[in-house]
Amino acid sequence: MLFLDEPTSGLDPVTGAALLRTLRALAEDGTTVVLTTHTLADLLRGDQVVFLSPDGEVAYAGEPGPLCGAFGVGTVEEVYEAVAQGVRVERAAPPDDAHHADTPSPPVPVRRVGALRQWALLTRRGTALLLHNRLSVAVLAGSPVMIVAMFAVLFRAGAFDRAAPDPGSTAMIMFWIAFGAFFFGLTYGLLQICTELPVLRREWLAGLRIGPYVASKLTTMLPVLAVADVLLLVVLRALDRLPAAGWGTYGSLFVSSVLASAAALALGLLASAAVTEPGQATLMLPLLCFPQVLFSGAFVPVPRMTGAGEAISWAMTNRWAFEALGSGVGLESLWRTGASPLGPPLLDSYGDSFGHPASRGWLILAGFAVLFLAVTWAVLVRKCREGAVRSRTGR
Repeated sequence: MLFLDEPTSGLDPVTGAALLRTLRALAEDGTTVVLTTHTLADLLRGDQVVFLSPDGEVAYAGEPGPLCGAFGVGTVEEVYEAVAQGVRVERAAPPDDAHHADTPSPPVPVRRVGALRQWALLTRRGTALLLHNRLSVAVLAGSPVMIVAMFAVLFRAGAFDRAAPDPGSTAMIMFWIAFGAFFFGLTYGLLQICTELPVLRREWLAGLRIGPYVASKLTTMLPVLAVADVLLLVVLRALDRLPAAGWGTYGSLFVSSVLASAAALALGLLASAAVTEPGQATLMLPLLCFPQVLFSGAFVPVPRMTGAGEAISWAMTNRWAFEALGSGVGLESLWRTGASPLGPPLLDSYGDSFGHPASRGWLILAGFAVLFLAVTWAVLVRKCREGAVRSRTGR
């Protein structure tokens, strides 16, 4: 749909006619073209004319041909004069159906786009916009590569070798995988909504549902995050920073990473919906990251925290991702039966952090993702309603 305000004003007749021919070609290809004009020659080139009175009421709506006849005048200029005098035409009848002019037309059913169709359209649009911005594509592709490179430089190979394990490094590798997945999801989500809020409000007034909009953000970004998580795991295994294990172990690590990214993406969308401008979203990044590092249970094990710190750790998605990854890779078994004497003391410090099945962490991460998305939906509904009220009141 294309909206134009006085497109032919200021143009010479030849250029104006050429522009209207272009608009006619667009209309014939399926684009709805709506334009305002005071150029009388433009009227006869349209399919429908809506003639407004000075106070904004509809004085005529119908095909351009019967316009003058409907007002009983000979020229369009005289239609202006008639409308200024208060003349209104309730319904314009086509010339060959004039005898049916008094018969009320049946109401035209309004075709509303369903939630599933809206989600599909919004997902396609979001993907197209993402791919169109080459800088965004470069950042999305470059961030995981940079993180993987840093991981490869930071940790030595063979930390998971049972004959000579490095228990401290194994815990840190699991933590940084969890935090990498969190960081990817959070940064990808922080700018998704705040930059589009004015457009979202207008589309909401036209019938857009907030649920499909939020869901489209998840379905647009989550595949990108899944690819980044796979890249991280594959490279770390290729460089011997992860153990030689079967599909079950790496399937568990992948699910834990993707759910960590999904929860972080949902948190980023919530933060993006809550702020009013992109600069505020950028400032939210360290505020959301530092607690996830401090209270994840990696640097200070949860059993060693104060009561207040342990309570805060329950609200940190990174804690549950860290524990799920550690459970999936078998840290508890490695520390208990491995050859390193550092394993048992670490096991005592971390307690039963890795004694639960990874599925426990998956359920909690999925719950956080659903919660954050639901709150995002509520925040956007409130903002759209407030924007509509301000528009009606002029404030």
